[in-house]
Amino acid sequence: MTTLLAMLSSGKGSWAKLYGIISGEQWDKVILITNAFGVEKFQKADNVELIQLNLDQSPDIISDQIVAALHDKKLGSEVAINLSSGTGDEHMALLSSSLKLGLGIRMVFLKNNKVEELKLFNFNFE
Repeated sequence: MTTLLAMLSSGKGSWAKLYGIISGEQWDKVILITNAFGVEKFQKADNVELIQLNLDQSPDIISDQIVAALHDKKLGSEVAINLSSGTGDEHMALLSSSLKLGLGIRMVFLKNNKVEELKLFNFNFE
């Protein structure tokens, strides 16, 4: 199994997608990076950890804060990442922090109420 790492931020309908992804797989851990509003309002399951940050900062600062928050967590060598919720700057920070931590990443999304993996490499040059 894998740890799911995602932003819990803005985007119409994005929280519903996250609920579907969280419940659609048996994750070792679920870690959501969010703000004070997310901590207050998100109805989390027992396997979900919320990390509260000030997301109104530049991506480099958010990335460094995510690294600091995750560096001592046992994430394994690979995480599943979902970018359904949040802004472009938040997504850059999440991807950057994952790479700084040396993690392999799998991009996951919800399709027809099922968690799917976005294939990063699909070379077919016919």
